[in-house]
Amino acid sequence: MIRYNKMRIKMVNSQLRSRGISDERVLKAMGKIPRHIFVDEGLQDQAYADNPLPIGDRQTISQPYIVALMTEALELKGTEKILEIGTGSGYQAAILAELADRVFSIERIASLADRARKILESLNYYNVLTRVGDGTYGWREESPFDAIIVTAGAPEVPRILLEQLAIGGRLVVPAGDRYSQTLMKIIRLSESLEDTEITDLGGCRFVNLIGNHGWKG
Repeated sequence: MIRYNKMRIKMVNSQLRSRGISDERVLKAMGKIPRHIFVDEGLQDQAYADNPLPIGDRQTISQPYIVALMTEALELKGTEKILEIGTGSGYQAAILAELADRVFSIERIASLADRARKILESLNYYNVLTRVGDGTYGWREESPFDAIIVTAGAPEVPRILLEQLAIGGRLVVPAGDRYSQTLMKIIRLSESLEDTEITDLGGCRFVNLIGNHGWKG
């Protein structure tokens, strides 16, 4: 719809470009993908607002700026294999599918995973493979990944995810307590998991990362 197209253009210019998002591929993807179809019909008019929205099961679709910030930090060129922890609505996976070669996404809540899968297929994003499970274990049989993105707040950086990150790969993860986190970009520099470059991307607040290597409930 023309109305939603205008709302997307306004979102990109007022919420993303104006705050320093400069990767043109990220901006183009977020200007293309219909964010409103990833939320309930009653919330579609709010889909391009500068805030997260509920998607059911006490989960949320992240604020557009945070999606753009995390995606830009992955430094995607188009050839990457990506792991996403927390499929949620499927919106972040759609952005990644537009920008990378393959996306592997894990969601612990089956109903959300099923809905996201159907939306992604309706948009012809067949380069996204989803599964239901504990995302804190990662997806070892498909590792190493060029980039890993965690869309829930962890108590600490899950070491098991660093193990599945390729050398030179980027991990973007919010870590902190249950109520506020620091968004971190971590580049793995060598075989040693201690040999990393860490960038603080600022404060944030995500739903909790539930799992064996996250919060226990």
